Amino acid sequence: MFFSGDPSTRKRVDLGGRSSKERDRKNLLEQTRLERNRRLWLRQQNSAALKIQKCFRGRKVVKTEQSKLQEKFLRIYGKNCQNLDRNAFGPDSDFLRQFLYFFNAENIDDFSILVQICRLLQQFVQESGDAVRLFAGADYSSTCALVNYRVKRFVYTCIRAIYHNRNQLKDQLLLSPKESNALTIPLLEVLALLTDPKLPWSCKTVGYLSQNNAFGLLREIILIGKDNADNSSYNGKGSSLEHVLTVVICHIGQKPCICSHADLVYSFSSQILTIPFLWHVFPNLKQVFAKQGLSQHYIHQIATFVPNLISSLPKDIADAFPTYACLLGNILETGGTALSHPECSFDMAIDLAAVTTFFLETLPSLTRSNGRENSMIVEDDMTGDDEVTEVALDRKLNQQICNSIDARFLLQLTNILFRDFSSAGGSDYEPDDREVAAVGAVCGFLYVIFNKLPLERTMTVLAYRTELVPMLWNFMKRCHENKKWSSLSERLSYLSGDAPGWLLPLAVFCPVYKHMLMIVDNEEYYEQEKPLSLQDIRSLIILLRQALWQLLWVNHTTSTNLVKSVPVSTASKKQSIEAIQQRVSIVVSELLSQLQDWNNRRQFTPPSDFHADGVNDFFISQAVIENTRANEILKQAAFLIPFTSRVKIFTSQLAAARQRHGSRAVFTRNRFKIRRDHILEDAYDLMSQLSEDDLRGLIRVTFVNEFGVEEAGIDGGGIFKDFMENITRAAFDVQYGLFKETADHLLYPNPGSGMIHEQHLQFFHFLGTLLAKAMFEGILVDLPFATFFLSKLKQKHNYLNDLPSLDPELYRHLIFLKHYEGDISELELYFVIINNEYGEQTEEELLPGGKNLRVTNENVITFIHLVANHRLNFQIRQQSSYFLKGFQQLIQKDWIDMFNEHEIQLLISGSLDSLDVDDLRLHTNYAGGYHSEHYVIEMFWEVLKGFSLENKKKFLKFVTGCSRGPLLGFRYLEPLFCIQRAGGNASDEALDRLPTSATCMNLLKLPPYRSKEQLETKLLYAINADAGFDLS
Repeated sequence: MFFSGDPSTRKRVDLGGRSSKERDRKNLLEQTRLERNRRLWLRQQNSAALKIQKCFRGRKVVKTEQSKLQEKFLRIYGKNCQNLDRNAFGPDSDFLRQFLYFFNAENIDDFSILVQICRLLQQFVQESGDAVRLFAGADYSSTCALVNYRVKRFVYTCIRAIYHNRNQLKDQLLLSPKESNALTIPLLEVLALLTDPKLPWSCKTVGYLSQNNAFGLLREIILIGKDNADNSSYNGKGSSLEHVLTVVICHIGQKPCICSHADLVYSFSSQILTIPFLWHVFPNLKQVFAKQGLSQHYIHQIATFVPNLISSLPKDIADAFPTYACLLGNILETGGTALSHPECSFDMAIDLAAVTTFFLETLPSLTRSNGRENSMIVEDDMTGDDEVTEVALDRKLNQQICNSIDARFLLQLTNILFRDFSSAGGSDYEPDDREVAAVGAVCGFLYVIFNKLPLERTMTVLAYRTELVPMLWNFMKRCHENKKWSSLSERLSYLSGDAPGWLLPLAVFCPVYKHMLMIVDNEEYYEQEKPLSLQDIRSLIILLRQALWQLLWVNHTTSTNLVKSVPVSTASKKQSIEAIQQRVSIVVSELLSQLQDWNNRRQFTPPSDFHADGVNDFFISQAVIENTRANEILKQAAFLIPFTSRVKIFTSQLAAARQRHGSRAVFTRNRFKIRRDHILEDAYDLMSQLSEDDLRGLIRVTFVNEFGVEEAGIDGGGIFKDFMENITRAAFDVQYGLFKETADHLLYPNPGSGMIHEQHLQFFHFLGTLLAKAMFEGILVDLPFATFFLSKLKQKHNYLNDLPSLDPELYRHLIFLKHYEGDISELELYFVIINNEYGEQTEEELLPGGKNLRVTNENVITFIHLVANHRLNFQIRQQSSYFLKGFQQLIQKDWIDMFNEHEIQLLISGSLDSLDVDDLRLHTNYAGGYHSEHYVIEMFWEVLKGFSLENKKKFLKFVTGCSRGPLLGFRYLEPLFCIQRAGGNASDEALDRLPTSATCMNLLKLPPYRSKEQLETKLLYAINADAGFDLS
């Protein structure tokens, strides 16, 4: 048969391999499933409808029965309960059962009946004096179940009634019992009457109330009453509502107590203690709560739920009033009173510290609204990383929290936690669990305090009025010597077991001890060895150094999950372990730096104790590279690196900077003619016009002598060295009036420089540039500066212990005041200081209103440090500021921050140890026929070795242009010192010549003298001739 063109007769083939029967089967199953689900939904719908109908019919029946029962009740007892007698409350009467069945709190008639019942109940109890007999008859034991049920239902009904009508009754919620006409008074007084702890049903009743969120209802009642009271002239003192709360919390604190343990969500702690400023509304309640048994009970209850506490609290009433912050404020306000109780227990202090620590770290940073922060005395050195918060705490709530953590609170808390431990115990036993718990509680609490609260008074209290420093040191020393840090990590609270055990104690110990060192005087530190002995300080330095090295180098990378788990809602605010480690590395660095300063004043430990053991050539090579870990350590804790290594880094940085700015250029742009007899004026006029780039470049000098003739020397660097030494000697001369000398002949800015030079600040800027140029070019100058002035190059603050170098007599007077045992106010001292500059006396106030502020025993420490601050910082602030600006034109801050003040002085002037003739001989080259064993050379070294120190300095200046040798020894002199034979043969004419030099090449041209005496005579004449560069 032929093809017709119709494809319908073709056999259909599914390329997927599936048959049409299979597709039909799947469709059938899907349809069946949908039908089954539809039938299930219809059955559920019908079932729900039946339940709704059943519930509605039931409620309708109940409402009908309630109406009938209410009509019967009113017929029997009257609309105003005028037919009610005392027997109606007995176990055989149906009065309470009927009333509780039909009572509707939203019905005004029912509420009126309840008020009248409460008035009659009060009357009957007052007449008989026995509430138990009124409800239970003669035998309570046989009817206790019924009576207990009726009483707790009735009490709860009273609370519900007030709650439902709280808005209409807001003017009456905080009235006292004297206002007997108020509708709320009878209900509240009956509440207090029936929950009296002396009654046999009190436990059952209070437990029932707690389980049924009665405290949540009371919370809403109090908030309404409080808001209304804020706008009126009365508060809740002595109110019936306060009476109710007082009775309830007294019951909770009693023992034995058979109350069932209610959920924290519905408890007094969660619902009532979270009301803002609760104690301001109920001051009598505050006194009752602060009693030892009550506060300990509630604080322990809160501490038990600490890990999940935030989620158990009611919602915030406003953004500025977080519920947890309100709870913290109320706890802290009574915490001081509870801690002052003679029987306050160790466990109570532990719980209080745990609760406050938990809430405080959730808070944003706080500020004190009263008091004045004295930045001259206290450094705010524990401010954590700034955290942006969208909503700040209410000002009064902030003030409540800050003011509660006062000196008294800190003193009592630390004393209670440490009272069973000694600060002078031996090191042969390890801390027990109780001591570890105390240290963990104190350190966790104080660490959060340091990060959240301002430090104007906190540090002083901890440093001087508690035993915190010796206690923590004794604890850390025993852990360190017994190698118990690892096991301690698992037992310390606040941090997880993976964190180093020493982390938290150091986070608290270091800032407190650092603050103490700012206040302690030299006699206390060195002679009396307070608060720690010098031997202990040596051990402390080693411990701190090891911890810091581990944080910064060994274990630099840390995990982020080492802080114990906290609720999700507070996780973003919880300090991470990395943040704590970073903070500890900072405070340990600061403390070690301060201890190094004390060691520089009077050495009590080898300088090498501050050097880390792991500093090697690899570390040094990394330290010069920006953004490396070694470079960060160099910036933060340079003392870990030996001084010689840091000097090498510094010189390499200077060399690189000189190279970048063309200091080795063939042509010199800046060539100055300087008159020797006007060196300062000429240099000031010429160098003040230079830009920073020009200052970093080469400067060449030609001297003009007193006759106006240019000296013959050609400046290849040596004349510039001579110029720098001469100009610094002239500029820093005390006769010029810009600088003064201490009793030890150390230089510091003259506070009265403005009375001598009109442009004195511009001169200080120039002198700063001048000193920086000398350091930039590696030229040592003989300028011994006072330590307190060198600290200004590091932008550091000076304290009392720096004062002896400036004014020893004033220091002695201040120390006398510090230790004066009598009444200081009798000395008639005020917060003023007399300045006496060049015979002109001026009086200056140390504080605003200081003329009228007398020095007393309470504020004498503040006075002492304000006086020291005035002399060491305030008087020279302008001069130091301008000097620093000039100095930083050439020397970067991070370069100079590598060194302490003692080391900076070495960078400026070198050390007398650098005038080592043997070292110079080892690093000397010879030319012109001389060699190390030549008889002239042998005589020369013998002569030079016999010179006085002054003549050695003159010789060094003669041959190098600088009277000081290189800081690290003559091997670093560029170029190396060289002795060249001069005069050719040893003729009489040649031997009559004087030695000459080429300072730019560090070259001595020495004729071949025949005798030692002749060589000494000629050399001394040459170095003392002071002939300028004509001798060249």
